[in-house]
Amino acid sequence: MPEFDYDLFVIGAGSGGVRAARIAASHGARVAIAEEYRVGGTCVIRGCVPKKLLVYASRFTDEFEDAAGFGWTLEDPKFDWPSLIASKDKEIARLEAAYRATLSKFSVELFAERATLGGPNEIRLQKSGRTISAKTILVATGGHPNVDPKLPGIEHTITSNEAFHLKEMPRRIVVAGGGYIAVEFASIFNGLGADVTLIYRGGKILRGFDEDLRDALTAAMTKRGVRIVTSQVFTRIEKTGTGLIGHLTSGETLNADTIMFAIGRSPNTAGLGLEAADVKLDGEGAVVVDGNSQTTAPSVYAVGDVTNRVNLTPVAIREGHAFADTVFGNKPWSVDYSTIPTAVFSTPEIGTVGFSESEARTQFGEIDVYKVSFRPMKAILAGRDERMLMKLVVETATSRVAGVHVVGPDAAEIIQMAAVAIRMGAKKADFDQTIALHPSAAEELVTLREKWVAPGEAAG
Repeated sequence: MPEFDYDLFVIGAGSGGVRAARIAASHGARVAIAEEYRVGGTCVIRGCVPKKLLVYASRFTDEFEDAAGFGWTLEDPKFDWPSLIASKDKEIARLEAAYRATLSKFSVELFAERATLGGPNEIRLQKSGRTISAKTILVATGGHPNVDPKLPGIEHTITSNEAFHLKEMPRRIVVAGGGYIAVEFASIFNGLGADVTLIYRGGKILRGFDEDLRDALTAAMTKRGVRIVTSQVFTRIEKTGTGLIGHLTSGETLNADTIMFAIGRSPNTAGLGLEAADVKLDGEGAVVVDGNSQTTAPSVYAVGDVTNRVNLTPVAIREGHAFADTVFGNKPWSVDYSTIPTAVFSTPEIGTVGFSESEARTQFGEIDVYKVSFRPMKAILAGRDERMLMKLVVETATSRVAGVHVVGPDAAEIIQMAAVAIRMGAKKADFDQTIALHPSAAEELVTLREKWVAPGEAAG
């Protein structure tokens, strides 16, 4: 009789947890997984996938407007929010079913209830009251949106979770935050016709990104009609008979139908019983792990956003895969967190990989910068005054391309392939010797020849 009920018990059936469960099972492990909400996790159910569907919807406004420049005559198009949400829900249900089918295919037992730790090898199922033993436990519970619980009137606001299930589209919305989620939802609602204000406590949106990207997106969103208010926060939120009033530190008030908080996310570790297994948390409540995703309890591991390392779905998937191969497949490997490509699905879109200009200067000292700003071909006939930005950051000593940054249509698609070159250590000469694909926007990355010189600096 086995010493434990399962070889592996996974808490959380998001992207990282499902991948770990599937790979471990493929190596012959007896695996179970518990999920208290819906299989698929934040990304599939109420994160990047439904968000991207809403992004697509918001960009049809541009397509309808631009069509006239290409000879098309369209009657006044109408948008219906409930129809979009219904279509989104149908697709999310399909994806959830696919995730469930994957678990079933690999004989992973699914418990549709909350699970907590009772010890280093003990899991307690909260609904059924069962206690289960496992040789190894994986915590993959992800994160949740932050709000300010002490803010008067916070109960009148929503987060990204609720934004996907609004019965009606707000005509006036204020988004609090300046990161990925905030600028993406500001762009979505702006594209769908809402009056949008973005309020951010910092001086400039998208902290941590290359400065040129931050400036370009701020200018583009402002031109599109998004009002960006920086260095301000709410002091209270008031509900009236006609909507909401947000009071700012400056004394200004903002009227809205909906106020959405997108001020970051925190790890889902509260009430998990991690202390019963002597699993250490950091000051932000994230599970502390080593390079192999092992916690301070030898039998307990953690992957994904609950560890607050790099909070991106593909990273969680890679962490889960590495964990399963290492622990159950006798194929040890660890995740390389360098050169991770990422995108911000704002309008216009941002794609970036590698070092920003300021990071590269700190890391390498001397760098060369190549950049160009231009109107995309499609914008010319459309009569749209919109520009695209492309930028290469090059380490001078080695000529290695250390960063690629793009703002504009299909930026994410461009950066995914640029990430391959960056990871392989491509040099500027490799970009220069690559024949351009014409006509395309991406060809600019291989035709940049003149170094950019900041105003006031002497050319080298």
